[in-house]
Amino acid sequence: MTHLVAVLALRGVIAFELGIPARIFGNAKDGSGRPLYRVATCTLDGGPVATSADFRISVDHGPELLERADTVVVPASHDAAPDGADAAFTPELAAALRRIRPGARLMSICTGSFLLAAAGLLDGRPATTHWRYTERFARAFPKVRLDPDVLYTDDGDVLTSGGVAAGVDLCLHVVRRDHGSAVANAVARNCLVPPWRDGGQKQYVEAPSPVETGGAGTAAVRAWVLEHLDGPLPLNRLAERAGMSVRTFTRRFREETGASPGQWITTQRTERARQLLERTDLTIDQVARESGFGTAASLRLQLRGRLDVAPSAYRRTFRTAPL
Repeated sequence: MTHLVAVLALRGVIAFELGIPARIFGNAKDGSGRPLYRVATCTLDGGPVATSADFRISVDHGPELLERADTVVVPASHDAAPDGADAAFTPELAAALRRIRPGARLMSICTGSFLLAAAGLLDGRPATTHWRYTERFARAFPKVRLDPDVLYTDDGDVLTSGGVAAGVDLCLHVVRRDHGSAVANAVARNCLVPPWRDGGQKQYVEAPSPVETGGAGTAAVRAWVLEHLDGPLPLNRLAERAGMSVRTFTRRFREETGASPGQWITTQRTERARQLLERTDLTIDQVARESGFGTAASLRLQLRGRLDVAPSAYRRTFRTAPL
């Protein structure tokens, strides 16, 4: 059965973000050319809504669509912008979100994460939003494990993306997760976008935008680690950079990321290795050194354990041309 993606368009929905799910999921096809997803748009009452541009949209569905959806996407809306997220979280919206069936996947694009957070759906989970609003998000929703630097977060059944085009990265990630790299690559090529972007939101920030953590958090150390993944990263050195004891640093790190420093660093090194395999011609040995695993044997062990695939097989799969 085709996977149903429901896009919830709220008043003031930003036109670009609204179109991302249909453009990405709508282009995903199997080897026979059959669509893998069906994308449908709904509003809170089934009626037309004004967008952020100079036009309105009419839809064929009301909130009842959410009861049948396998994935629900909440794109950003000017009316639900960070300054007005609380006001935008109306009883009607709360009732609509309650209609989402158990087990359905929930996604937000850009500041749509403010609405999911206001509903309590991100409490205790990793999430991100547009870099411009990360400090505001952190103040408003302290129970959310905000990562301000990444393009998107994936917590299984709840996923969030950073600003604007990061919604494309998130949707491609979901296609890749659902159907593999070959299908996601084919979608990316058809849409003339890169299948994977290096780095996170940090490269687009106009000025430093740290998450407020009372001056005693680990965000600055994590940012430093991402710039030094190819070198040794002993725990005592990281704690020293944070101005904490090893015990305090480890506790704060887990509170903020949900993982130990070692687990988090290994995850980041794995992601760096994936990017290098997908987008460079470096040898496996070079990829291992650049990503901090040191040797090709260590890199193979990590990718086998985390992705169930060898580095060379991963590279071949990702670079396979669509049929």
